[in-house]
Amino acid sequence: MVTLRCTKNLLRQLRTTPSSEPRLPTTALGDWYATLVRTRPHPLVLCVSEQSLLSVILPAREVGTLASRFQKAVKEHLVVLGASLQDVEREAAAMHQIELGPTVSRSVRGSMRDLTFALDDELQRGRLPAIEELQLYLSTYIMGAMGMRYPYEVALEVLRHPRKNS
Repeated sequence: MVTLRCTKNLLRQLRTTPSSEPRLPTTALGDWYATLVRTRPHPLVLCVSEQSLLSVILPAREVGTLASRFQKAVKEHLVVLGASLQDVEREAAAMHQIELGPTVSRSVRGSMRDLTFALDDELQRGRLPAIEELQLYLSTYIMGAMGMRYPYEVALEVLRHPRKNS
């Protein structure tokens, strides 16, 4: 069970009412935060893990399929980053059920804002056109909220040593 904590703007696009009492996540990477990023030529959805600040990027088209595309994108990104297949499968199984909820952590929202600026900067430079390349770039973007560590390092560590309650 995981909650995709969406910004107000994204919740409006999804045309849904978030769960009033989201449950605790059963995933090692915790809940994920999502925001709409208006880019050209097409808008994107930036999703960020609250435990590691690892980012997954999805095209904003077909918002009705966001949850299923999100699950697949997380799994694929973890494999690319070198997570063990056992860790990836355990995380994917824990993400089987997704609820939508509002954002609650100001810290994660602030980090998401930093990642959005980095994403915009890279797109304006035109250096990394593919979503997969952008995800890899953001996974090596040093985050102060993680003790000046890379999100991919934190994510792989959290996956290898999940919390007892996950």
